[in-house]
Amino acid sequence: MAMAEDPKPATFESDLSELESVVNRLESGDLPLEESLQLFEKGMALSESCRQRLEQAETKIEILLKKGNRVSPAPFQPEQG
Repeated sequence: MAMAEDPKPATFESDLSELESVVNRLESGDLPLEESLQLFEKGMALSESCRQRLEQAETKIEILLKKGNRVSPAPFQPEQG
């Protein structure tokens, strides 16, 4: 009997971590063709999910920075530490 999947929705961080795992497995080059194709397909889906989440975050940031009727996006500047 298969175990139930984790009921928590995926986060950007979990999708990115899983995508990194998929890439590492594909880069190993030790997989059968069929498994490589399945992993590639999974990687593409994870990549798209991450891209969509980043676009949504960017949109939210632009809305938060909205001034009057104009959107003034500001560049992201990470802290140096």
